[in-house]
Amino acid sequence: QVQLVESGGGLVQPGGSLRLSCAASGGIFSINTVGWYRQAPGKERELVASITGGGRTNYADSVRGRFTISRDNAKSTVFLQMNSLKPEETAVYYCNGVLISPLGSRGNYWGQGTQVTVSS
Repeated sequence: QVQLVESGGGLVQPGGSLRLSCAASGGIFSINTVGWYRQAPGKERELVASITGGGRTNYADSVRGRFTISRDNAKSTVFLQMNSLKPEETAVYYCNGVLISPLGSRGNYWGQGTQVTVSS
């Protein structure tokens, strides 16, 4: 089954850091554009950061300068380094990406989400 799998969430104190990973599984795929989203209880899902296949990045104003999105194409994995975390950033974090098979077919996939809790 083709899917994106997130990992790296957990409990961290305010001001702390976490590194999330988003990896393709279920076959040999390359990942094109990937976005990291988050959804807090009672709120809409919002885009946090994105990265294109060529490495161009984009960030929400609220995280610019604290979060860094990067990718390892050889491992078909995208990372989100989160520093100086705030309690209001407690949410389930999801990745969304376009996976490309060796034959060139494309599909858009969401991961299952990973919980990030920022609390003392």
